[in-house]
Amino acid sequence: MVAPPTTNDHRDIDGLPASISEVPVTIQTACLSCGTPARSASSTFCGRCGLPFGTEPPSHVELPSCPVCYRSSDDDGRFASQVHAGLRLDLPRHVAEHEQHPVGDDDYLESLREGARIRIGRWMAPFDLVRRYLVTGSLDGGRRRQFEHDLIVTAMTQLARFGPNAVILGDQPEWRAARDAVAELMERFHRPAGTRLFA
Repeated sequence: MVAPPTTNDHRDIDGLPASISEVPVTIQTACLSCGTPARSASSTFCGRCGLPFGTEPPSHVELPSCPVCYRSSDDDGRFASQVHAGLRLDLPRHVAEHEQHPVGDDDYLESLREGARIRIGRWMAPFDLVRRYLVTGSLDGGRRRQFEHDLIVTAMTQLARFGPNAVILGDQPEWRAARDAVAELMERFHRPAGTRLFA
């Protein structure tokens, strides 16, 4: 016979009492293999891949990754909570935590967006690529992803490799200007919220 659930089983993450915030808790509202949320509270298996909710991902599948911070989940298909120590989150709840813990100033970044591209100074570049670089500091876009090699991407490559103040042999004025524009964007994107009033 299965014991009835306690009231704590249905409590929202933000409603967890401090006394159990250190205890590892698992919340099973999404597939741990692909990150797809449950269609309803009564759903017991994933409508996309067919695995029962709570089942760890098979070893051969690509783990779910966060569209906000680009991190892949751990081997159990979950992410460590930034709010409650010991709490393990599925993908939708991890994404929801970014409301309180943003990776940068996405509102400012959106203001520079022009369709699928972003304007940085007098240059244009793919928006998704630039955002990934600003968040991760890396040009690694994951599997099956090709970069559009324009001046902004060259600037990001040089910044990642040499840093913002490097003297590069054979440097070009356009490269330097593009690096300065990207470095300024990086500083603005990661500026703490309290100092954005006059930007």
